[in-house]
Amino acid sequence: QVQLGESGGGSVQAGDSLRLSCTASGRMFSMYAVAWFRQAPDKEREFVAFISRSGITTSYTDSVKDRFTISRDNAKNTVYLRMNSLKPEDTAVYYCAAGQLIASVRGPYDCWGQGTQVTVSS
Repeated sequence: QVQLGESGGGSVQAGDSLRLSCTASGRMFSMYAVAWFRQAPDKEREFVAFISRSGITTSYTDSVKDRFTISRDNAKNTVYLRMNSLKPEDTAVYYCAAGQLIASVRGPYDCWGQGTQVTVSS
């Protein structure tokens, strides 16, 4: 398994941008599909974005399409989530997750990070 660590969260104004990073330790990161999830206060965790092992295939939840971009650099064991035009409703703890044998873009995933807080003020 890999260990995941997120970074790049923070407090921003509506319309601003952030780039989250998910860095993995361990071997064979390129064998893992990776996704970002988020959880807002008093809400269930929701899927945000997915990227395949090679990076060729991506998928997004409707609410972030055209605003968020997921990418990966397997040489750096890192997956990124570029978030543009942030809205207050994007406020949440963002988690990255990795898995080798997943049934769908929503998982199940074997490995999870600790999360990074994103707060968007209006």
